Amino acid sequence: MDKIDESRVAKAILAAPGWARVGISAPKEGTREAAAQELALTIAKMVGERPSAIDPNQLALAL
Repeated sequence: MDKIDESRVAKAILAAPGWARVGISAPKEGTREAAAQELALTIAKMVGERPSAIDPNQLALAL
């Protein structure tokens, strides 16, 4: 399993919609749950991304 990169998770949290970041501390449980779901979705999308620097036309060289 890959190590979690805290920096990428922090960037993902900051990239989440403002309502979700604020809503996580809302007094209503339904709002908190919706906000948590949105934050989790944003983190999963951003952390799951792989860098696109790898060119499929580039030959891999053995080390």
